[in-house]
Parts: sequence; structure tokens; C-alpha cells
Amino acid sequence: MLFLRTMKTYVIKMFGYNLFANQQIILAMKAAGLPAITLKLMGHLLAAEQTWLERCKLIPPSMSNSWPEDVTIEQCEQQATEHYEAWIAFLNELNEEDLDKVVPYHNFAGDYFENQLSDMVTQVLNHGTHTRAQIGQQLKFVGVKTLPVTDYSYYLRALNS
Repeated sequence: MLFLRTMKTYVIKMFGYNLFANQQIILAMKAAGLPAITLKLMGHLLAAEQTWLERCKLIPPSMSNSWPEDVTIEQCEQQATEHYEAWIAFLNELNEEDLDKVVPYHNFAGDYFENQLSDMVTQVLNHGTHTRAQIGQQLKFVGVKTLPVTDYSYYLRALNS
């Protein structure tokens, strides 16, 4: 049996995983008493998701950097869901060929860059995985014995159960 999946379908599925993993690590943060560094890192992860979406949509940035201050767990919970919904809405508007388009943008320092839209989306997803691992490490530092399972294969099994 031949199975063909489009890049768009795959990316949408990966954003579902990204939401799942964000929610799992947020629960672990709450259970650990919300160490300040974990809130800072989750705030950064979510700010980066928003920043890259704005870049992909060619709209001006809504923030001056990707390290918001005084982040609350309620903001994290709300933004994790809102960002997922915003990314899915954006991706659903695209044609498959749109993922190959080159998108111009400026970083926070004002430097100009161009990247393929599919590469920008990959950056968002990989950055999320990296930052969640940093949060997990910080949770271990404060004594958390067992971190939540955020493996993609675990997500797939949960999705299919």
C-alpha cells in the first residue's frame, strides 16, 4: 500500500504534537511549584511561536523581543492553545506550494533574512522541542524525579487510542 502525505498535512499534525508536548510540560511545571526559570523559558517558547507566526504572515512584530517578563502559568496555558489555533488557521489557508515560498523578515536586531516557509515552520517546531528539554532539565534541578513523556511516538499512541 502506497501512502503519500503532503507536507502541509504533516506540519499540521506536528503542531498537534507541539500543543500536546507544551501542555504536558506546563502540567509538570505546575506540579513542581512553578520554578521561575521554567516560566521564563515557557514564556520564551510561546513568544517565539508568536514571533515566527507573525513573520510567516508578513505582519509587523507584536513584541520587541522573545523574552517576555513576568510570565504567569495562566498566560502559558492560554497562549499554548491560542498559538496552536492560530498556527492551524494559518496553515489551513495555505496551498501545498505555499510552503516552498521564500518569506522575507527581520530579526529583533533589525537584520534582514529570507527563508522558505517550510523551514520557518520547522524552526518553530524544533525550537519548541529544544526549549521543552531545557525546561525539563530545570525541573530536574529542582528535584522532579519523573518528567512527563513528550515523545512523538507516545503522542501518536495516545492519539490513536
